[in-house]
Amino acid sequence: MLNENAQTELVKTPSGRDVAQAGAHCYRRTENGGLEMLFVGSRRNGRWGIPKGHGQDGEASSAAALREALEEAGVAGIVDKTVFGSFSYRKDTGPNRYHVAVHLLQASSIAEKFPEKSIRKTQWFPLKDAVRDAAQPGLRTLLSRVENLDL
Repeated sequence: MLNENAQTELVKTPSGRDVAQAGAHCYRRTENGGLEMLFVGSRRNGRWGIPKGHGQDGEASSAAALREALEEAGVAGIVDKTVFGSFSYRKDTGPNRYHVAVHLLQASSIAEKFPEKSIRKTQWFPLKDAVRDAAQPGLRTLLSRVENLDL
């Protein structure tokens, strides 16, 4: 199990920095019982991913995941304090490697206004489509694990 209290650390490596982030797998049930996952578009390239970002000083990864979901997608809900899994990625233009601790977040409400509404697209996807459309391979792997959960 990953440590949910992991700090956001920048560790210098010869090829850039290792950067810790927290992310939220936001999910909800449809009226017919189907499972939907929320994606947000990258500000750089529009590719689909999950709300994620850096933790603030002393902030638990679950709290950072909840904050990022609200800032990037206007989603509030119940966040699981246990890290569901993690994935790593690199941005197209930089040498840094980002390591994302992902928490499940059961969406209970979506705000009309939120900080990044004007700069990000958001969309709910049926789980099978989300697995197919996720930009990062590690994120696709985590999403495929959601299929086996009883949420």
